[in-house]
Parts: sequence; C-alpha cells; structure tokens
Amino acid sequence: MFIAMNRFKVVAGSEKAFEEVWKGRESRLEDMPGFVEFRLLRGPHNADEGYTLYASHTIWRSHDDFVAWTKSDNFREAHKNAGQNKDLYKGPPIFEGFSSVEGA
Repeated sequence: MFIAMNRFKVVAGSEKAFEEVWKGRESRLEDMPGFVEFRLLRGPHNADEGYTLYASHTIWRSHDDFVAWTKSDNFREAHKNAGQNKDLYKGPPIFEGFSSVEGA
C-alpha cells in the first residue's frame, strides 16, 4: 500500500473557497488502476502565521500505481486548472509519500 499526501497552507479566510475547489473538481482518480481512497483533511489553524493546514490524502495499492497516476492523461486533466487558485495558498503544496510497513 502507498499513501500520497499533499500538504497545503491555506490563507486564513480562504478555507471555504479552498474546500469548494476540491468539492467541485473532477479528480478522475476512480478511473485509475490501484486507486483505493481519497480524503481531503482539514488540520489546525495557525493564527500567528495566518493559515489553516490541509492535506489531500490518497491511498493506492502500490507505489507503481501512484506513479502511473502521475504520468497519466487523467492526472494532467485533473490538475490543468491548479494554478488558477494560487491566491488561496501560502506557498506551494508539499508532497509526502509513504509505503506501508507490512506486518506492523
């Protein structure tokens, strides 16, 4: 199993707009072999730095399935408008990928 996460620092006051972008998008994940599950996670609010932390969280059968997604036409189509919402973010998303430790 492979878990792919992107962490987003969303500008304070833009949380609703950020969530609406995610709710209204065509992800095309369901069409991909090895895709298991997607969640958008809302984290803590950092008042001092003016953002709320979010993470997109996908579970894949394998790392290879995830890599195939990132190289697919579905991926390009799903991300074609990603740059239109830069004003919602404090910096670029940060990717984190994790392989499951079997037997743990």
